[in-house]
Amino acid sequence: VACEDLKMKTAELIEQTEDELQESCRSTRREILNFKAHKGIGEAVDHPLRVRILRRELARIKTVMQQRGIRENG
Repeated sequence: VACEDLKMKTAELIEQTEDELQESCRSTRREILNFKAHKGIGEAVDHPLRVRILRRELARIKTVMQQRGIRENG
């Protein structure tokens, strides 16, 4: 089931426009940084594996961007 979810997510990313991909990249980076900041100051973490999921999502976004020749802004 997990592989099917990843395929669906990749398919959704492929359908996104250049601006949508760049915004997804920025928001995912922000979410990773916020997660790490909250963890760093000792706050309880709701879902400990969330950062791993976010990193993989960011990698998928960046892969689609690279395949299309889209440069990262920021």
